[in-house]
Parts: sequence; structure tokens; C-alpha cells
Amino acid sequence: MTRARRPLVAFLTLALLEGPAGGAAAQQPPHGRLFPPHELGLLEGPDRDAWQKPEQIMDALAIADGSTVADLGAGGGWFTIRLARRVGPNGRVYAEDIQPQMIEAISRRVQREGLPNVTTILGTPNDPRLPEGQVDAVLIVDTYHEMEDPVTLLRNVLRSLSPKGRVGIVDFTMEGGGPGPPMDERVEPERIVRDAEAAGLRLLRRVTFLRYQYLLVFSR
Repeated sequence: MTRARRPLVAFLTLALLEGPAGGAAAQQPPHGRLFPPHELGLLEGPDRDAWQKPEQIMDALAIADGSTVADLGAGGGWFTIRLARRVGPNGRVYAEDIQPQMIEAISRRVQREGLPNVTTILGTPNDPRLPEGQVDAVLIVDTYHEMEDPVTLLRNVLRSLSPKGRVGIVDFTMEGGGPGPPMDERVEPERIVRDAEAAGLRLLRRVTFLRYQYLLVFSR
């Protein structure tokens, strides 16, 4: 699982490089594609706040001052720093990724931003290595389609949740338009629900305020 986020520019570039839909590249599974760390700047377009709506996503997961949260597939830390500001000095953010270069980028960023409440974690494709039973909210944004074994990963996420912990999964809709990956890499929300249930999670609600994406909120 790569869990590093691709921006619209990167998606379009990859689509052009990989050739027509009938080519060999198009027949490969949509998993295991690592986002190049040297292109991290592409993940943070000036309009991302407008369509990603991070504050509303955090509200939907009841993330507040003092919360302990995890950003899985944190990439360069775009969401990490927003989570860190939300939870404040009494909270904790675990910024997880499976690429060492991403972890290094996040570490530099949080130091530059003066956010000592962030702990970076180098996870594995199937285990984010979060502390057991301590996390109030786990956020997985724009990366589900890159997971190699989502059920196993979510089982390990489940172990990290506090008694009232929540998991928020944000990914791009099948309608197209706007930013996001090619249509053949997108994931139906019903598939995520099935995977989450197989991992021991239950769907609490579907949130529909995002223009190009869906948000699914799960609990134990």
C-alpha cells in the first residue's frame, strides 16, 4: 500500500505516461504505486483547502483540543499540520507513512511550523504501527485506492482505537470531474464499507458535504 496522495497534476501526468486504457500499464492493479517524494510540492495546490474542506472533515470526526489522532499516508504532512493545530499542545498527532522520504519531509515541516505535538511513524503496507487503544480518530485521505491489503490494515487500525475512536476514510467519487485519480483507480464506497466490516468496524454515517469526494465514518 502506498498511501501517499497524488494531486490532479500528478494524476494527469501519470495517465499520459501510462498510455491508452488498453495498454499493459492499464491492466496492472491500482495498488502498490508509490508517489514520488520529489514531487511532494504537487500535493498542495492553492485550491486544495477549498475542495478538501479539512476543517469540516475534522468536525465530522469530533477532533478537538486534546484529541489523539492519526494521519495515515500522511505524505508531506498537508493534513498533519492542520490536525496538529486543531488538537493543540494537549493533543497528539501520529503522522504515518511507509516511505522514509515522506517521514523526513514531515519531520522538517513540523519543526519549521513549531508543532512539537506531532510524532512521525514509519509504518508498513499492512500495519501503521499506532499505539494500541489510544487513538481517538484515524484519518485516511485520498489513499485507500493504493492499499495492497486494506482489510488487514484496518484490523490493525481497529486495535489502535480508543473506546469511542473513529475512522474517517475520504476518497474520490466515481462521478469524475475536479481533482483526483483516473476513474479506473477510484474505489466504490460500498467496497470500503465491506472491507471495514470484514475488519471489525461498522459504518456510522456517510458525509456528503465534499464536492468531489465522499467521507465514510466508522467506529468499532
